[in-house]
Amino acid sequence: MRVIAKKILREYWEKYPDTEQQLKSWYQETTKGSWTDPNFVKDQFPNARLVPNNRVIFNIKGNQYRLVVRVNYKYQMVYVRFIGTHKEYDKIDAKTI
Repeated sequence: MRVIAKKILREYWEKYPDTEQQLKSWYQETTKGSWTDPNFVKDQFPNARLVPNNRVIFNIKGNQYRLVVRVNYKYQMVYVRFIGTHKEYDKIDAKTI
């Protein structure tokens, strides 16, 4: 999978250093994957939550942070749509962000 954009993740872990290791791990695991449908996401990340509009929610650092991505399965692309605290996540609609 190709992740767009790592820069967003890097800027976030620079602001919140406690997320760095887990975001780096998520990035490395994701780029090694090949997701042709949501089942492949769940195989690789069993705790990921699938939501409509090809969105996937990942818990980061024991659910202290949330990462929302949009997946284009056909083109093997993952777009970072949101990264934030659980409290910030509660203010967004993961299906449309």
